[in-house]
Amino acid sequence: MATLISSESVESRAVVARPSVWRRLARHPSVVIGTVMVVLIASLVPLASVLTPLDPTEISPRNRNKPPGFEMTLRDDAGEKYKVEAMMGTDKLGRDVYTRVVYGARVSLVVGVSVAIASVAIGLVIGLLAGYFRLLDAIIMRVMDGLMAIPAILLAIALVSLSGASLLTVILAIVIPEIPRVVRLVRSIVLTIREEPYVEAAISVGTPTPKILWRHVLPNTVAPLIVQGTFICGSAILLEAILSFLGVGIPPETPTWGNIMAEGRDLFQIYPHSIFYPGVFLTLTVLAVNMLGDGLRDTIDPRMSKEI
Repeated sequence: MATLISSESVESRAVVARPSVWRRLARHPSVVIGTVMVVLIASLVPLASVLTPLDPTEISPRNRNKPPGFEMTLRDDAGEKYKVEAMMGTDKLGRDVYTRVVYGARVSLVVGVSVAIASVAIGLVIGLLAGYFRLLDAIIMRVMDGLMAIPAILLAIALVSLSGASLLTVILAIVIPEIPRVVRLVRSIVLTIREEPYVEAAISVGTPTPKILWRHVLPNTVAPLIVQGTFICGSAILLEAILSFLGVGIPPETPTWGNIMAEGRDLFQIYPHSIFYPGVFLTLTVLAVNMLGDGLRDTIDPRMSKEI
């Protein structure tokens, strides 16, 4: 009976504690501001065709390098003329910068989310193996140390150069440098959890290793990995822009914030709008994701949790 009451009291405390996490999240300014900004920027992905009627690849030589607010004259499929205001001006090929920035959000967010999910998933598996099995630890961590010794941007450039520029190649090139960071995080958590009495008790009664990892070890990695995933997402968005700016990322026919800025850098002093607007969107996106990550770290990570 005493055991039953004890388990019930623990469950009741868990139920009571759960809403408090959501209350802390809702009251944390970084979480609120970051979430609102991320949602607004993410809405550009499904609403791109609604927010702008133009084709991001449509070239109009007569409208080259026009300032923000310029009224462009275009022709539809039937040959009829119509006018559209270029809110952010046009680039050197007469393409609407606003349209290209809106469509460029698709690539940046897809890359950021894909890299975060892939690197966390792969790093979690490798980190569990390295932290729980001592024989594998030395081998795996030496490989991870070797990867971390190479700067992420140089490793990504080398991988893209060898495989060719494409969306999938860029994602893989950014995932590989991020995996060691996740592995080290998970390994450090597993090394601590492995020595806990309840894990040793599970081992002593013959509990299968996969069950121990699933029930006792894995739940303790969820909160830190969520936080780490947000930082990886922001880093991946920035790294993709750098690769595209250097000309080794997404092909130029696909608009991304990086290659939009790369195409406008030659005339930046005369027509700064080609770089300024995509740069603003890139900055706000990375800032929003990092603010969200900071707030999640302070709120749900037990090691960094604090009352707000």
